[in-house]
Amino acid sequence: MGKEIELGLDTFGDLTAGDDGKLLPAGEVLRNIVEQGVLADKLGLDFIGIGEHHRDDFAVSAPEVVMAAIAAKTERIHVGSAVTVLSSDDPVRVYERFATVDGISGGRAEVILGRGSFTESFPLFGFELEDYATLFEEKLELFAELRKEAPVTWSGTMRPPLTNQSVYPRTTAGIKTWVGVGGSPESVVRTAKYGLPMMLAVIGGEPARFAPYADLYRKAMAEFGHADAVVGMHSPGHIAATDELAKEELWPHFKANRDRIGAERGWPPAQRGQFEAEAGPHGAVFVGSPETVAQKIARAARVLGLSRFDLKYSNGTLPHSTLMNSIELYATEVAPRVRELLSQD
Repeated sequence: MGKEIELGLDTFGDLTAGDDGKLLPAGEVLRNIVEQGVLADKLGLDFIGIGEHHRDDFAVSAPEVVMAAIAAKTERIHVGSAVTVLSSDDPVRVYERFATVDGISGGRAEVILGRGSFTESFPLFGFELEDYATLFEEKLELFAELRKEAPVTWSGTMRPPLTNQSVYPRTTAGIKTWVGVGGSPESVVRTAKYGLPMMLAVIGGEPARFAPYADLYRKAMAEFGHADAVVGMHSPGHIAATDELAKEELWPHFKANRDRIGAERGWPPAQRGQFEAEAGPHGAVFVGSPETVAQKIARAARVLGLSRFDLKYSNGTLPHSTLMNSIELYATEVAPRVRELLSQD
């Protein structure tokens, strides 16, 4: 596993604070994300994922445009989404956009399809939340057909049918397609049905509690006759020189972000004790010194049998310079240490 695991990054494109503490304009945040992707490529990381949101605390509503900007300035890093909300988009247009990025990047585009935990895109694009499940199921079925890059005949209830129609541009080797899973058995089995890699979104609690889902996925993949069971994991985190510094840098931004979302969803305010528990050896927030974070990633990789781990390094208004430092430590100290630890298994 040590030689095979990929180590990547995810950002949701949160609006970040400048040196004066005030929020930067969205355009500057977008340019900073491109700079972060260029640094990740320079330092040898495997992947950078760009999230999609349609609200005022995030700068990215069109992740493929940001992906293309990163792809044009990099050489080896894979670029993808984190995640693409397929339910409120059109599978044909999604495939066309990612095929375009794949061409620009020389075959480095990936897509992580999901239903999304935010719902702003549904009314924005004219979809009903009551169709939440059906929209994703039908559109994932269509996207799976489009991946074959052959004429498609398909019909469903949520979108006009296709009759022997093709989608362009074609790619040279297809687009690597993941399905983001939050932890329901139905989502796990659906992912396995199509033979797609599964990305676990672990944002709270012990990563080990997802082990039954990883096991179910592998079992279902085998039963559906698919050979390659690929499991990835996405979790928030932050890296600094010491555990204490990393937590002190992250906490105020983490709390403000969680409290804002929590106020919308009826959650109580975030407490420091809860944060410390999630920051501990078995929690879902990967924050600390390079050694602490490396040990924690290696532990999760062993328990879940990971092929990739993506650190969601953006956390609310955490400043660009702090994010750049975290990326550098992740690439130069955490990544080699994770591979060293896993090579000992």
